[in-house]
Amino acid sequence: MNKPLAAGLETLRRALATMPESPGVYRMLDAAGDPLYVGKAKNLKKRVTSYANVGALSHRLQRMVAGTASLEVVTTKSEVEALLLESNLIKRLKPHYNIVLRDDKSFPYILITGGHAYARITKYRGAKSAAGEYFGPFASAGAVNQTVNALHRAFPLRSCSDSIFAGRTRPCLQHQIKRCAAPCVGRIGESAYATLVDEAREFLSGRSQHIKARLTERMTAASEALEFETAAAYRDRIRALAHIQARQGINLHSLQDADVAAIHQSGGQSCVQIFFFRGGQNFGNRAYYPRHQKEVGGGEVLRAFIGQFYNNRTPPSLLLVNRTIEERELVEEALSLRAERRVRIHRPSRGDKSSMVVDAERNAREALARRFSESAAQRKMLEALADKLELDGVPERIEVYDNSHISGTDAVGAMIAAGPEGFIKKAYRKFNIRSDAAPPEEGGISAGDDYGMMREVLTRRFSRLLKEDPERAQGAWPDLVLIDGGAGQLGAARDIFAELGVGDVALAAVAKGPDRNAGLERIFLPERQPISLRRRDPALYFIQRLRDEAHRFAIGTHRARRARGAARSQLDTIQGVGPSRKKALLHHFGSARGVSQAGLADLERVHGISGALARSIYDHFHANA
Repeated sequence: MNKPLAAGLETLRRALATMPESPGVYRMLDAAGDPLYVGKAKNLKKRVTSYANVGALSHRLQRMVAGTASLEVVTTKSEVEALLLESNLIKRLKPHYNIVLRDDKSFPYILITGGHAYARITKYRGAKSAAGEYFGPFASAGAVNQTVNALHRAFPLRSCSDSIFAGRTRPCLQHQIKRCAAPCVGRIGESAYATLVDEAREFLSGRSQHIKARLTERMTAASEALEFETAAAYRDRIRALAHIQARQGINLHSLQDADVAAIHQSGGQSCVQIFFFRGGQNFGNRAYYPRHQKEVGGGEVLRAFIGQFYNNRTPPSLLLVNRTIEERELVEEALSLRAERRVRIHRPSRGDKSSMVVDAERNAREALARRFSESAAQRKMLEALADKLELDGVPERIEVYDNSHISGTDAVGAMIAAGPEGFIKKAYRKFNIRSDAAPPEEGGISAGDDYGMMREVLTRRFSRLLKEDPERAQGAWPDLVLIDGGAGQLGAARDIFAELGVGDVALAAVAKGPDRNAGLERIFLPERQPISLRRRDPALYFIQRLRDEAHRFAIGTHRARRARGAARSQLDTIQGVGPSRKKALLHHFGSARGVSQAGLADLERVHGISGALARSIYDHFHANA
């Protein structure tokens, strides 16, 4: 037995001496205190004891035990509570040996607002804190936007905010294009508007056939009464409803509220496709790629996915799956506790439900195949880049740096990262250039000094890496750094690397061609002549993609900083306008520009703005008028 494994076993034995025999959650930690694994147990002592039997452990579990330097436990009242806590901790801590759900973004909903005589219908994302009725989730913002637009054609409800609604004196453009009944100016009565709201609610709840039949009756009656404009309006509403259903694809009225989760595994990776059905309507689907060890089976991955996916979401009453879920009754009980009603997990074998599961599994298989194809293409481009730049090996992480400013003002630096899986968005970094505020004689950067900006950005980035990850064990160090620029930028980067003692990170600078033409770039490398690549060279195409992404990110960062600076410069210099009054002004007029264009009487109406202060604000913006 090797020394690390023996040390890990000794850690477990010491912990077992005081381990309770109650339900709970245990955490295995490495020497740095980082979590290796989080697990739940009905009997903590019995479960942890099983790790001491080395002969029965897989190689993966032996490695985990060998890395264990300490163990922490939390007892719970029941195994269900332990399961819920386990899912929460895995999602938050992302231990190395657990199955971890990544890219867990929130889903958008459609909201019919409450608390107002004339409800509005709108897209909503985030905590369900606003009053009203929520319909969803939808798989994407695009699906919600398309559905809301079609709903406004079918049920012309308002979409404006309450403040805009209260201030209208004539109908807006939405009324002119027949997407709002204009209740703000009395073009529709409260009872008739409430009927529209009820119909929209019924449609979103799955009773679409009743609504379409009712509208068809009204259309026929209007046509027979020779009210052809009214009949045409009903016809357009029916078409809008048909458009929504056609775009949703497969709709199963027998399914009502259910999620369909299917997994496909290949090459040691997994893809889980989840479809959302609400009221018999298909609200879209999304693919997930949980992180896990290669030998973990599909049922185990799907079980972990369910626990983490519904950790902060309310599950529907039915969840259809394509794998047998271990401890299914326990998982159902945990989901039911979260939903505050019964939740059932079912693996269908025939009928419409089985067809939907098969369809979801096919989508998972195709999505994973696309992911492999994209990864293979990315790997080929990385290999081509390594070959052209004569790197020691294929880079696993590339960092690209760019600056953005206008004559040196609001200067920002930007860094993007890329690897075998594509762009690593979570690793992107922004740098507000700090030394541009000081004059050059005091160590600041003169206006337009791109070299000085790059030196500051690289110094801050790699000084932090040397401090936080000197052993380069966290995967945050790049193998290649690309600089947007030419020989001067490359020289500035080399000087910083030499000063910090960074000698094993490859450097290259990419200069735009004559007249900034794409395809004529020159690549500058340390101690080598600049090279140019053929226009259709895959390596050049890859470099252009990296540079363009860095430029896009830098420009966006600069614009955001400039916008914040504009708001500050216009309001923060006015005597008597502090944070609260500034907030009141921006809320009332919408922007600093709106404040600058406001009349004196309008300024006096803002809460907290006295007549004298209103005069000061007005004079500030109209001093030269």
